[in-house]
Amino acid sequence: GTSAGGKIFDPTKLPCDTYADDGGPCVAAHSTVRLLLSTYTGPLYQVRKGGSKSGTGGATTDIGVVAGGFADGPAQDTFCGTDACTISTIYDQSGRGNDLTVAPAGGAKTTPDYEANAKSLPVTIGGHQVYGEHNPVGVGYRNNASSGTATGDNAETIYMIISGDYSNGGCCFDYGNAETNSRDNGEGTMEAVYFGTCTIWNKGGGSGPWIMGDLENGLWAGNTTPYEANTSVPTTWKYVTGMVKGDSVGKNHWAIKVGNAQSGSLTKSFDGQRPSSRYNPMRKEGAILLGTGGDNSNGAQGNFFEGLMTAHYSSDAADDAVQANIVSVYGQ
Repeated sequence: GTSAGGKIFDPTKLPCDTYADDGGPCVAAHSTVRLLLSTYTGPLYQVRKGGSKSGTGGATTDIGVVAGGFADGPAQDTFCGTDACTISTIYDQSGRGNDLTVAPAGGAKTTPDYEANAKSLPVTIGGHQVYGEHNPVGVGYRNNASSGTATGDNAETIYMIISGDYSNGGCCFDYGNAETNSRDNGEGTMEAVYFGTCTIWNKGGGSGPWIMGDLENGLWAGNTTPYEANTSVPTTWKYVTGMVKGDSVGKNHWAIKVGNAQSGSLTKSFDGQRPSSRYNPMRKEGAILLGTGGDNSNGAQGNFFEGLMTAHYSSDAADDAVQANIVSVYGQ
């Protein structure tokens, strides 16, 4: 295990269990692939058959968990058959009810987004046939009425696992904390993990893609640009762990970590102060988004497999144990 202040973390534990042991339990946990919290007994996601891609009509069914904690991919196949099928809900495993459904209209994209095609991303993980959330341009999920997520300058830890070879330069393939009104409310009103090659605001080293923090009106690879130490993620990595962490009130401190979700440990790509006084203190609002920017800008693409949020600045030792657990699953 890995230790912090004498505490030993068990890498065989699920990510939300490890973060709870670290003093910061998950306040949101989403995956179409697997359990993230051992005590969660509900379904992982819901699919819609024969409805509109904007999230109405048709019939729905919940996709649960099979032995070993993986999603019941074959149950989706049985329900959907040859019909068009979308992912209508990604359930929150934290117990707080922070489910993700299709994103509503926002300031940039003034109509709602589309649900993901449930059949577009079949993968075999840990010997189980499951589905990721395939998020091309136009798809997005959101919860603007979430519970327990970080607000203001309070601490949080967020990670997502995505495909290394599916991204673009559009805005913005994010997972994390956003505005509750789907509008751009200014610098510091977001704190989300971003993956892609967008250079409108800032960039990391090389030509990308990068894991960056979307802090609103800025995708930041660090606190200056280009932030060379935040190097391009190899597109040969099938699965990527991207993490953004905001420290507790008044500390003016945040960090980015990146890892290959199939092998090795996390790299601290950035660890330092906020980019400017416009981001200190932060003004997080606590909504949860997936696949779009804070104002519902939906020009980006990505593939999402799992992600979680806490309201705590996790220890490095806990992060290391979580990454070890991720590798034990995605590296099989």
